[in-house]
Amino acid sequence: MLFRGSSIIDILVTIAVVLISLSVRQTAHGYMAYILGDDTAKSMGRLSLNPLKHIDIIGFLMMLVAGFGWANAVPVNMYRFKNPKKGMALTSLAGPVSNILLALICCFAIYILAKFNIYNEILFYFLQMMFYANTSLAMFNLIPIPPLDGSKILFALLPDRYYSKLMYLERYGFIILILIINTPIFNRVLSNGVYNLQKALISFVEIFIH
Repeated sequence: MLFRGSSIIDILVTIAVVLISLSVRQTAHGYMAYILGDDTAKSMGRLSLNPLKHIDIIGFLMMLVAGFGWANAVPVNMYRFKNPKKGMALTSLAGPVSNILLALICCFAIYILAKFNIYNEILFYFLQMMFYANTSLAMFNLIPIPPLDGSKILFALLPDRYYSKLMYLERYGFIILILIINTPIFNRVLSNGVYNLQKALISFVEIFIH
């Protein structure tokens, strides 16, 4: 999410959107891991919506000014899962799913407020920014390039003989991601994905709210 506003409202809304979105996302990762048998995140106090538990200050500032950033990753011990590959994939998937659900909630809220002619400029702006930010976060992290969640989901579908090798290469994924993040093809794929996700969520909401 690229911060473009200059007013105090723009700044406050942007900060709130980033803090809420990243906190929900990281908590979802940790809670899914806990459900599947890994209590590492719980024991470290990371099953919390408190932003201070999750925010990396450099990643947070990058999100505000450049539209690309990160949070402190929730610690996960995949070997505590009954099925490490499946557990890691589901734990990774929980992040994008949480962002999609958050975007869906905001979309419902926008339509309900509009239906009953309840209008507050700041509230609508916040909900719209939440919708855009969370659909963007979801699609961005589903791209199968380490260390994004999509890579762990993809790796889990591969045979075991490839899995460990690809997990080893994950340490170089961030460099690859930095190199391609501003290429036209990457931006095109991401933009199309975000647009189609937003369109699908809006269509879903319109089924229930006329």
